Amino acid sequence: MNILKPQKILMKNLISIDNLLDEIKKDDKIENVIIENYKKEKVEFNNIIIEKSIINNTDFINSNLENNTFIDIEFNNCNFSNTSFDYCSFARCEFNNCKLTGCNFIETGLCDVSFIDSNMDYINLSMASLKNVLFKNTMLRNSNFQENKLKNIILKEADFTQVQFFKTSLNGVDFSDSIIEGIAVSIEDIKGATINQLQSLDLLYLLGVKIKSN
Repeated sequence: MNILKPQKILMKNLISIDNLLDEIKKDDKIENVIIENYKKEKVEFNNIIIEKSIINNTDFINSNLENNTFIDIEFNNCNFSNTSFDYCSFARCEFNNCKLTGCNFIETGLCDVSFIDSNMDYINLSMASLKNVLFKNTMLRNSNFQENKLKNIILKEADFTQVQFFKTSLNGVDFSDSIIEGIAVSIEDIKGATINQLQSLDLLYLLGVKIKSN
């Protein structure tokens, strides 16, 4: 199944805004805008819909962006480190070369979302729902997946080093060209996943066996 991309909008039809927070004070729905080079720390806005827009070179660090809806959004070269996206909804969104280190996506819904060339180390996706989600050349090291609903998850050279999976079925997920060194997972959850021959060594601990070198 293909992952839907954000709806393409002609640049000439986008309205450039200098201050997103000022726009949010006027209306709880923002659409057809382009936001560029906007950098703020400890931003907070909630219950806002942002739709059919492009966000470039924007930093919202250590921020609270809970309970928002993002539809048809391109995020390019953005930094959202240590920001909470809990209880949000993302539909047809794309993150390109973004930094999401330490972000929370607790109980968030992601549908047709692509993370490309991005850093997502230490993220928390507990109880999030992921449907048609791509992780391409993206780092998720030391991240947490707990009680997730996964459907059509596509991995292309993703780094899952020391990721923890808890009560999350990985049936149908292909890890074969990704890194899974040190992942914590149960036999029940890994059942039905695809791995390569070398990766099988990383999962021998599930059987309680040890490898003895000559």
